[in-house]
Amino acid sequence: MLTREQTAEAVRPAPRRRAAPKRRATARRLRTRNQPRRQRSVALTVLMTLPLLYSLFPLVWLVINSTKSLDELFSGFGLWFGGDFALWDNIVGVLTYDDGIYGRWFANSLLYVAIGAGGSTLLAALAGYGLAKFDFPGRRAVLAVVLGAVAVPGTALAVPTFLLFSNMGLTNTPWGVLIPLLVTPFGLFLLYSYANEAVPNEVIDAARVDGAGEFRIFFTIVLRLLSPALVSVLLLEVVGAWNNYFLPLIMLSDPSWFPLTVGLNQWNAQGSSAEGDFVAHLVLTGSLLTIVPLVIVFLCLQRFWRSGLAAGSTKG
Repeated sequence: MLTREQTAEAVRPAPRRRAAPKRRATARRLRTRNQPRRQRSVALTVLMTLPLLYSLFPLVWLVINSTKSLDELFSGFGLWFGGDFALWDNIVGVLTYDDGIYGRWFANSLLYVAIGAGGSTLLAALAGYGLAKFDFPGRRAVLAVVLGAVAVPGTALAVPTFLLFSNMGLTNTPWGVLIPLLVTPFGLFLLYSYANEAVPNEVIDAARVDGAGEFRIFFTIVLRLLSPALVSVLLLEVVGAWNNYFLPLIMLSDPSWFPLTVGLNQWNAQGSSAEGDFVAHLVLTGSLLTIVPLVIVFLCLQRFWRSGLAAGSTKG
């Protein structure tokens, strides 16, 4: 007869033996050998560094010269800081010069971006989804017109747009800038191509069987599936609307409706006249402040932007 202690000892599982150090080292070497090696190319690194330096050089120059006063701006070396750090004084000068009209220009740019970029992205999503998932007469003709519009630069349409809006009485109003911004052929084609692959027909049919309407399907299902491409189009439209210069220049004559691009150019041009003030240091500091919102937008949405650019490269 076995005692209770002997029985418990017999049924107790044997401790696992640890792998020998040599076996673990061998397995680690095999895993390392099977992993692809990263190839380093000095020539490729140099070729990629040159465009990086070329892109960062204007930004570095702008940051350095925004810290100088008007006298030091033209008396010292352009790629190094001056004796006095005048960045805060320049910022105050930008916000208070000409009765603080810079704040009005900033608000105008936000208005054009919010309505123009946001509206164009939404309309492009609606049109791209409709072209991709609905069959109607003239669908191929519409798609051909969209493809043709992608190849036409916006500056070529600026003068005809001005003449059309002038006859309609929309010049020197915000609508003269907002309405053209709502049309984005490239964004429409991008969302059309993405909707073909990212929105399954089975999901749409199932939602219709459950009784969902077309607009409910679009806003509750399709927009979520299109979110990576939507963010990519939105970023492109935000940058385009924020940096828009030529269209507001010919559409607007009232400084109270200028965006930042046209307003800062007006400050820069007034120094060439006999009665105008030369405020080059305020122009540089105002340009630096103009970049800050775009940097914030890119930092917040870069993860979605990268996923949107990579979408469609693989299938699965």
